[in-house]
Amino acid sequence: MEVRVKVNKKGIIIIPKAIREEVRINEGDIVEMRTEGGKIIIEKIDLWNKVWKCCKGSAEDAERELDEEEEEFWKRAL
Repeated sequence: MEVRVKVNKKGIIIIPKAIREEVRINEGDIVEMRTEGGKIIIEKIDLWNKVWKCCKGSAEDAERELDEEEEEFWKRAL
């Protein structure tokens, strides 16, 4: 799918509903932005699956690991 959007003066863009639905981005989800070869890539981050694939131990350990990863994400983002 390809659409054109306008960037406002603060650099804000709106991800069109059809694209959000296609990649299942919902309010509160975390996305990662990076550049590759002069293009901007926006990728949904699924922290829940990431933790369960790497976490060994209890659900409490998984939740703690998820909280730590989210905290690190926001530290890097700011």
